[in-house]
Amino acid sequence: MTMTALVAPTVAGYEASADLAALLVRTAQDNALSVPAEKLRLSCKCAHCTRARFDGRFPERFPGIAITEIGDLGYGLNISFSDGHKRGIYPKPYLLSLAGR
Repeated sequence: MTMTALVAPTVAGYEASADLAALLVRTAQDNALSVPAEKLRLSCKCAHCTRARFDGRFPERFPGIAITEIGDLGYGLNISFSDGHKRGIYPKPYLLSLAGR
């Protein structure tokens, strides 16, 4: 009996797209994925955004939002956006789920 282990994709590299409108992610399995900046901003789970959602103050859209900075924390990325939001930490498995993996 042959057993094949399933290996979850892992993030091997990342960068903002040339127009800053998406996060480009490369997995260790050599897949290239893209997550739109607006989707990332809408998916932020920081305390500030969570509270804004709870209070009904969180925007439904972020048209024209751009990625301005990416910090690697090892387990995830701290992504800053053109609206001044810098609090979002995106664990790498969460990024892959946002990319549809």
